[in-house]
Amino acid sequence: MPKQVDHRERRETIARALWRVVEQRGIAHASVREVAQEAGISHGAVQHYFATREEMLVFAMDFASEQTSLRVAEGVGELGNSPHPRDVLRVLLAEMLPLHPDARATSRMSAAYVLEALHNANIHARARDGLAQGRDLIEQIVRQAITDGHISPGRDPATETNLLLTLTGLTPLIELNVIEPQEALAAVDQHLNRLFTNRT
Repeated sequence: MPKQVDHRERRETIARALWRVVEQRGIAHASVREVAQEAGISHGAVQHYFATREEMLVFAMDFASEQTSLRVAEGVGELGNSPHPRDVLRVLLAEMLPLHPDARATSRMSAAYVLEALHNANIHARARDGLAQGRDLIEQIVRQAITDGHISPGRDPATETNLLLTLTGLTPLIELNVIEPQEALAAVDQHLNRLFTNRT
């Protein structure tokens, strides 16, 4: 059992090193050798845990998604019992934007992963499935909010879900200092306020 725990911890260490390489130098530098150097371990040690660069990228993205989910769960937990769906969606959207160091690292990893997916069929399938699952979660919240009367029954849940996800397109504007993080959050809040007609 201790070996399994150590194995997971070492894989997470390598994944975090990959995040840093991507964040600081870009996906082009995300080689096994450069990640090993960033992690402070040997090239062979990385290959012991990940036979290929693709395996390393997939685990790093899965781990990034796990960490985002944990942050979302923590944020929703802080809302108390039976949180309003508007507030749940705000937590979700805020964690998808690079508004703090952890979210920025996972956001950049996600962007790099999508670029990789465009030229790798296996990664493409995994990335597509992950995005589809995330989108489905948001649509479930929107549909329930319509059922519960928080959103006008005339709204189409699929369209409203797509519009909510377009807010994550603010990421490059934040990253390239076109807008401030507070402006992105203001846009999120404004959209949510327009969508939710009833805050009770």
